[in-house]
Amino acid sequence: MSRAAGLALVLLLAALALSSGAQTPTELGKQYFMNSGCYGCHTVGKMGTPIGPNLSRVGAKYSRAYIERWLRDPAAQRPNAHMPALELSEDQVKALAAFLTSLR
Repeated sequence: MSRAAGLALVLLLAALALSSGAQTPTELGKQYFMNSGCYGCHTVGKMGTPIGPNLSRVGAKYSRAYIERWLRDPAAQRPNAHMPALELSEDQVKALAAFLTSLR
């Protein structure tokens, strides 16, 4: 293998590693939404179960700050809500809020 071909291969592999590992907060939030089972009670588009509110346009209705507060402590926002308290890290709250506010 020539030196130029070897360098090109190394650069290509490095670019692929960087692009595959970097996710935006919105992408991470969608991943958390799916992995945490939020779709078991909520719908987004045609995906999910309509037990809780449809979240397809939640970002058009609520601010990111409100959604973050809601995710941290739903009962503090609406005491009669049937949403359970979530055990989320601050990074997860921010990522989920980014995803939910992207839904317009």
